[in-house]
Amino acid sequence: MKDWMTQAMLTLDETLAKPLLEQCQYPWEALPKIGAFIVELGATLPAEEYEARDNNVWIAKSAKVAATAFIGSNVIIGKNAEVRHCAFIRGNALVGEGAVVGNSTELKNVILFNKVQVPHYNYVGDSILGYKAHMGAGSITSNVKSDKTLTVVKTPEGNIPTGLKKFGAILGDNVEVGCGTVLNPASVVGRDSNIYPLSMVRGVIPANSIYKKQGEVVEKY
Repeated sequence: MKDWMTQAMLTLDETLAKPLLEQCQYPWEALPKIGAFIVELGATLPAEEYEARDNNVWIAKSAKVAATAFIGSNVIIGKNAEVRHCAFIRGNALVGEGAVVGNSTELKNVILFNKVQVPHYNYVGDSILGYKAHMGAGSITSNVKSDKTLTVVKTPEGNIPTGLKKFGAILGDNVEVGCGTVLNPASVVGRDSNIYPLSMVRGVIPANSIYKKQGEVVEKY
């Protein structure tokens, strides 16, 4: 199974979005469907565990949400998640159990699997972050190409057109992204890989690898 396929990258039992993602050969196929899926899923969440708010927002009663956080529409915040001071959750966001959304972090059209951490000044847009993925301080996803054309996933076997104008990044399980990194549009990082700080990432990064810089990617083990 190729590193950029859904089943290879992600442990689907670690997200409420499993019914959506298990229909997708490639994880980015889920991006246009996140908002509608959240609305459908939210209506099924147990009232004893989740507080329903206006604008299709459901927040687990065990989650910690700062009073200064902004929460838009079509949002689910999972059990024991933490949303910190001045987080900006614009909408269409599924935040997994035990996940951390940090100070001044912005989310838009995303799935964060359980235990994901985006704790310090991150922008995550039109992206999916796998189980226990972590983005270092100031690292961001860039979700629109400068020429505004449709995104393409560049794999070792050739390019895969996505049909999407907005597509940030897919991070597999346990991916570590170093501080100050930019994940360029349609970046796909295989599970258990590490990205050096201050990197400029594009294309597919293989699983179990260390990305030092463009053209220098080594196997972890």
